[in-house]
Amino acid sequence: MPQLSIRGLRSAHGGPFDLDIGRGECVSLMGPSGSGKTLFMRLIADLDPGSGDVWLGGRERGTWSAPQWRRQVIYQTAEPAWWSGSVAAHFPPHTLDEIRGLLPLLGLPDTTFDSDVERLSTGERQRLALLRSLARKPKVLLLDEPTASLDAASTLAMESLVQRYSSDGMSVLWVTHSQDQAHRVAARHYDVVARQLCAS
Repeated sequence: MPQLSIRGLRSAHGGPFDLDIGRGECVSLMGPSGSGKTLFMRLIADLDPGSGDVWLGGRERGTWSAPQWRRQVIYQTAEPAWWSGSVAAHFPPHTLDEIRGLLPLLGLPDTTFDSDVERLSTGERQRLALLRSLARKPKVLLLDEPTASLDAASTLAMESLVQRYSSDGMSVLWVTHSQDQAHRVAARHYDVVARQLCAS
């Protein structure tokens, strides 16, 4: 059984989309800007109105409340929103020790949790956004150009950390404009062309 199964997912702006992603699998998604990649991910995460069927672990999305679904299927944009001035306030308190241990893996100092968000660079916020998502232990992580502002070393570090969580069963749909990155992180690849999903 796929971890995430999508059938006939569509909105007035694109689709229908059909896709299965296995437990622990990473699938890459490419396509020109405006082709519908973000639309597709937002539909999966139930952030935009649409129709079609989505299952998580065999359970239909309509049987979950919206907050429950979005805790299990997390959509992460390239520059996510921050709702508090403090970095630590964005993490569940019981996860702080675990996540603190991951900071060095992404080149972030131990004092990062004591920082103000507005003092961080775009790249630092991007790396923290990944940690913020991983702290919630989602079943599926939808990554929309998560390394867009990062240098090569930080990009590889983020890829490695995502792969570590995938090996524990998290499924990933990864939007990228880099063919090299797509082939590093995923074994299956799709393009979105004219708001339709095509195997590449």
